[in-house]
Amino acid sequence: MKEVSSKNFGVLIAYLVPGFTTLWGASFLSETIHLWLTGPSSDGPTVGGFLYVTLAAVAAGLTVSTIRWVVIDTLHHHTGIRRPQWDFARMQQHFDAYDRLEHNHYIYYQAYANMVIAMTVVWGSWRISGRFLQPPGGTDVGFVLLIAIFFAGSRDTFRKFYVRVSNLLAAEQNSDRDAHGKVGDATQAPGLRARLRDFLGLSGW
Repeated sequence: MKEVSSKNFGVLIAYLVPGFTTLWGASFLSETIHLWLTGPSSDGPTVGGFLYVTLAAVAAGLTVSTIRWVVIDTLHHHTGIRRPQWDFARMQQHFDAYDRLEHNHYIYYQAYANMVIAMTVVWGSWRISGRFLQPPGGTDVGFVLLIAIFFAGSRDTFRKFYVRVSNLLAAEQNSDRDAHGKVGDATQAPGLRARLRDFLGLSGW
């Protein structure tokens, strides 16, 4: 079995884990998917079944990531995290730094944001499967907390990725703003309100 490396670790957390989580949610509504995950007998899944589920999880992860791009990315962009203007002509001289930032921030953004979608699917499927009319309980609170935590993590990593890549690839018109710290990291410790605003990515507050 191939060892987990820095290259395939991103695929694992950004696509495979959210995809498997989505399949788990779908198993509440589909006996077929439930058999994929548990196997046709009490002995559990076979090697062939494991490979089949892995491929299905990757496909589900790609689907989740597309929904994330449409929903979560758009939501962040419309709630204060502005899409920066980058000069990709500068990419070659900063490629190693960009690659490190992508692995340290954007891969985790994909993982957190995809888990928002995946956990929403699990929660919805769990409620629909015979619990739709039941009043909310502790399990619902747990789902809401997990989704909120993943959403906050996605927002933080998305903002940091934009800010730090802007320090490398900022378009020429943004250079002066970078020099004065308006796009890059703040040079002075902000107050509580400013730190909360920066964490949430809200401008004009």
